[in-house]
Amino acid sequence: MNPVLARPAPAHESLIAALEAQCALHTDCSDVHAAFKAGGDPGFVLLHTMGTPETFARRHVPNAHYLPHRQITAERMAEWAEDTLFVVYCSGPHCNAAEQAALALARLGRPVKIMLGGLMGWEYEGYAFAAGA
Repeated sequence: MNPVLARPAPAHESLIAALEAQCALHTDCSDVHAAFKAGGDPGFVLLHTMGTPETFARRHVPNAHYLPHRQITAERMAEWAEDTLFVVYCSGPHCNAAEQAALALARLGRPVKIMLGGLMGWEYEGYAFAAGA
């Protein structure tokens, strides 16, 4: 049997609901880049959620804050207003640090989106990286 046809396509209403939820959870490298390129307050805080201080210093998305998902606590997040939107990323599709960070932030009641692609997506789009602490 043709695997594409093994299951029927979802009803429009359920597909719309699923994609709306997915789009609410995710953003992409292009949108993050455009927000920073526009200048001013982008409306979110970008978090680099994996690795060590050394790997962050070697290469990260410009304007990102180094905050590994394991260090996301209520005390640490008190630095930002309760309604601050966080955009989290990790190294790429093979890494789940962004999902771990999003889960930790959601458990704290913080608004969060995951930047799809992470560092690999950023590189693929041809955007420049920052270096240093």
